[in-house]
Amino acid sequence: MSLSHLRGELRINEPLMRYTSWRVGGPSDRYYKPADGEDLSEFLHRLPEQESILWMGLGSNLLIRDGGFRGTTVSVHGVLDQITRRDGTRVFVEAGVHCARLAKLVASWGLAGGEFFAGIPGTLGGALAMNAGAWGGETWAVVESVQVIDRSGAVRSLPASAFETGYRSVIAPEPNLWFVAAELSFAPDADGKAPERIRQMIAERKASQPVGKPSCGSVFRNPEGDHAARLIEAAGLKGRRIGDAEVSTKHANFIINRGHARAADIESLITLVRNTVRREANVDLIPEVRVVGEPA
Repeated sequence: MSLSHLRGELRINEPLMRYTSWRVGGPSDRYYKPADGEDLSEFLHRLPEQESILWMGLGSNLLIRDGGFRGTTVSVHGVLDQITRRDGTRVFVEAGVHCARLAKLVASWGLAGGEFFAGIPGTLGGALAMNAGAWGGETWAVVESVQVIDRSGAVRSLPASAFETGYRSVIAPEPNLWFVAAELSFAPDADGKAPERIRQMIAERKASQPVGKPSCGSVFRNPEGDHAARLIEAAGLKGRRIGDAEVSTKHANFIINRGHARAADIESLITLVRNTVRREANVDLIPEVRVVGEPA
């Protein structure tokens, strides 16, 4: 692939553990950080059609196996990072924007309905891809339209109605579409307490979750009518370890890296938790985390 006129940064055999919130993962054959949206389009246009692509924001819902990723990783965090207020209640947000930043800025504009974004440990692109949520709010509940990019580098707008969405699930109208931005709609903050609600949510999160420890956020979806953390704790799995991977003693739906865990340790612990809860409670916990790459 010719790199002439491309303005981004291409790295070969780049260790992905540097970019994942679990701090694990082998190298990507190629790692590209575009200079901006136009450079991203040009890069995708030149990329061989058969090349596998891994999109990465903050790497917070991602487990990269120890053998790494055979293909190209595209990083958008810190690149697609613009937020613009369109009018009274609509906000245009690019995919690389940290969700916590989005929540605080929307609240500062006197808008409500985006407070839950403060509890999502990733970027808007990842939140759109999985319909991420927290404290009863979900990403696609505030989406009016999205901008997507395809394998050729072409960007187009699609209404929210073009996507089939559900709990931690998003199905695009066709394959190989990736989110680059979205237009979100909020409500006026009638009581002026959105910033206060965010502060309360953050304080609650710090008190109940292992904030500051390498993790991916919640590992499993909550089954209907129950909570994954309750089921895991009831199965006696709090504190269970494989290698340096541990089911958090603070919140059972978190697996933390105690310092030297391998991706294989984390993946094995995920399997152990699923098998144990299935045996003890007859519930099959579905992972939220996406596992990609090759074993060591």
